[in-house]
Amino acid sequence: MNAQTKNKKEIFENLPVARALWVMAVPTIISQLINLIYNMVDAYFIGRTGDSYMMGATTLTLTLVMMNTALSNIFGIGGGSLLARLMGAGRDAEGRRVSAFSVWGAISVAFVYSLLLGLFTRPVLYFLGASDNTIVYAVQYTQLVIVLGSIPSQLSMTLAHLLRNAGYSGKASLGLSGGGVLNMVLDPLFMFVLLPPGYEVVGAALATLLSNLAACVYLLLTFRAASATAPLSLKPAEARRVQKGSIRNLFAVGIPSAILTGLFDVANICANMIASAHSDLVLAGFGITLKVERIPNAICIGICQGAMPIISYNYSSGNRARMKKTIDTARWWGLTVAGCAILFFRFFAEPAVRLFLDTSRSASPEAALETIAFGTLFLKTRSLASPVQFINYHSSFCMQAMGQGKSTMVHAMVRELVLYIPLMFLLDKLFREPGLAAALPVAEAVSAVFALILLGRCLKKAKNMDPDQ
Repeated sequence: MNAQTKNKKEIFENLPVARALWVMAVPTIISQLINLIYNMVDAYFIGRTGDSYMMGATTLTLTLVMMNTALSNIFGIGGGSLLARLMGAGRDAEGRRVSAFSVWGAISVAFVYSLLLGLFTRPVLYFLGASDNTIVYAVQYTQLVIVLGSIPSQLSMTLAHLLRNAGYSGKASLGLSGGGVLNMVLDPLFMFVLLPPGYEVVGAALATLLSNLAACVYLLLTFRAASATAPLSLKPAEARRVQKGSIRNLFAVGIPSAILTGLFDVANICANMIASAHSDLVLAGFGITLKVERIPNAICIGICQGAMPIISYNYSSGNRARMKKTIDTARWWGLTVAGCAILFFRFFAEPAVRLFLDTSRSASPEAALETIAFGTLFLKTRSLASPVQFINYHSSFCMQAMGQGKSTMVHAMVRELVLYIPLMFLLDKLFREPGLAAALPVAEAVSAVFALILLGRCLKKAKNMDPDQ
């Protein structure tokens, strides 16, 4: 065993839990935050135009971007979680085969997604709530970012998950973060310098596409270099030799994880439809809120993703005490972040929303101000869900780390289909925009109780039996 491999095992096995979580989570948090730039920078610079219809179009396309993320979770979360468990069990050879299978599986799924969306772009966007005012901009963004960019985007996220679970959290985060920084540089260049007025959405989409490509190339090179010392591989021959049991275990976690993100996306589709039924301005305000609230959410998800490899490894190696301490430490970190988010948005919701829509440049200042008012309402109310929302994220990631895909799926179904989506329609019908905003905290609070019950059962099961590899 070489020195670099020993160092990775030291993080998983012996480093004090808080320090190990810090080493794994901080690069992931940074990556999550900078990765928001892929969409937030687009929204920010599009907001400089003061055009609420362009903003509404990017809100619609966020749904398709999130579906891209959901599909990448099949092989990213599923393959990454299994890789860490295989490492904990000392099965590095099978880990290499699983990593190769995950890479080529991600490429295949991304190709099918981009092909289908390329064939049915306009019908899909109209279904999501596009109007005659937003359809042209939505098509422009979708064709460049998703139809052309799905493979590099999904592959980047899958490679990052695999690298992170092999112990290379910093390098994985550097790849995704670098893409975000590049996007921030390219956005104003394409939107306001290289392309004429009226093509700002095209410029934003081109910047995102090129940034995704750059991140993908970097992560491929990093992954190939890491494969010399870690159980990672890009070889198709290795992918073909993966054991059937490993494929079952990968999909047992990856598919529920994809469904979890996919159902979250379905909920956003419903919310977009409800918002657009009110007006394009309500849709634009809701879209700004979705972007702003992702900042604390990104930190919380980064904590969960940083903890996931440590939990998986120690679950597989049988160190239940270290696994439980990692779960508890991550929970308190996330709840602290969530509490701070509530306080911040209580006082600074309107300034945060104004960052994404410049009223001084708007052709219709009244429309821009109305959009800001809706965004502020949504943000103040939805931010109240932060602590219970983290409990749901945290419980789901912990169950995925232990290979408990069935529990993850049940939680996702109850959270989105039984609670959030029905409450959205009901409360909107009763109270209009305030009701739509209140649906999230109400649904997340009930879901969090259910999540804690499921996680408790999984921990009890883990304590009394050996994990199934």
